[in-house]
Amino acid sequence: MTTKRELSPEQRDELLPNLKTRFEKNMNRHTDFKWEEVLKRMESNPEKLWSLYEMESTGGEPDVVGKDEISGEFIFYDCSAESPKGRRSTCYDREGLESRKEHKPGNNAIDMATAMGIELLTEEQYRDLQKLGNFDSRTSSWLKTPAEIRKLDGAIFGDFRYDNVFIYHNGAQSYYAARGFRGMLRV
Repeated sequence: MTTKRELSPEQRDELLPNLKTRFEKNMNRHTDFKWEEVLKRMESNPEKLWSLYEMESTGGEPDVVGKDEISGEFIFYDCSAESPKGRRSTCYDREGLESRKEHKPGNNAIDMATAMGIELLTEEQYRDLQKLGNFDSRTSSWLKTPAEIRKLDGAIFGDFRYDNVFIYHNGAQSYYAARGFRGMLRV
């Protein structure tokens, strides 16, 4: 059974004004882009609009942070001040979740991101995000973990403390109330 990834007119009418307001309020994130060109791109990609709605509804506050000059795709990151509230208390991935013997969380970051049609930020993307403001000063966010770390049962996450970006490691099975994940979407 496939799920149709398309917004209802009501959801669309709820999402687009929020994205426009955020876009206009945070021009430092995208000085070279016009809202009309972003809107046109979103409207021609209903499945991506659905993913943006998922990012928004889980507290991510998605916003444009760049553009791929080759493909013409706009790049959205979760720009909420703290790790999105609706995506916290998760293990890193399904393997980490299944390895827990007790006190399992309800989900894991990789499966949630896949279901939303987004990707976890990489360490490089996370550092780029931090150049746009201070994010995760009280929370932390799982990051896309390199295969060589993951095969040793680890996963990485980042936060911002003491005016610095820190990248740490933890077991992929761990989870904390203040750790979620940030996503990226190309539209």
